[in-house]
Amino acid sequence: MLTLSTRNQILIGAVLALLLIATRGQHFATSLQLPGASWAVFFLAGVYLRPVWVLPALLAFVWGLDFTPHLLSGASLVEIVSGGQAFCLTPAYVFLVPAYAALWFAGRWYARRHRFEWRTLLPLATTALAGASACELFSSGGFYFFSGRFAEPTLAEFGARLMKYFPGYLQSLAFYVGLAAIVHALFGLAGGAHRVRRATAA
Repeated sequence: MLTLSTRNQILIGAVLALLLIATRGQHFATSLQLPGASWAVFFLAGVYLRPVWVLPALLAFVWGLDFTPHLLSGASLVEIVSGGQAFCLTPAYVFLVPAYAALWFAGRWYARRHRFEWRTLLPLATTALAGASACELFSSGGFYFFSGRFAEPTLAEFGARLMKYFPGYLQSLAFYVGLAAIVHALFGLAGGAHRVRRATAA
């Protein structure tokens, strides 16, 4: 099972929050040209951060990033959701709660089974894929069928949209989770080498 000190969890949480700020929506993502990190942030938060309140805190943080610019411009919440000021901010936005929760729970499931071994990469990949699949069904399915942006939604068209957009989301998720796995391995190896030196010196 993966366990980290409170200090390390705070550090990782700060990095994940910065990733959200840097890559979500039109805040900095356009200028930085970074792939969206939202899916990876929720999955990695499930892996590394133990407090249960992290999930609602991240959901509230995402809500703030998405809605605050419109609220500061003088629009009310009702106007934002119903007035078409932002294409993705509709009543279907609520489906992001189970979508992101699926990734978070997938991360927690993997954390309980983590071992510092090469063979842990297979359950990591399969767990991330399972969480991403559930996330995509909730988020894209909710938006397609309940946002009101599509006049006559059909399962066939929804399937075509999944084939078109899901691979890109998976690519972004794989990029950040793969990067996190590399950093995790480097810190693990460095820590192991340090413990060996201490044991030798003793």
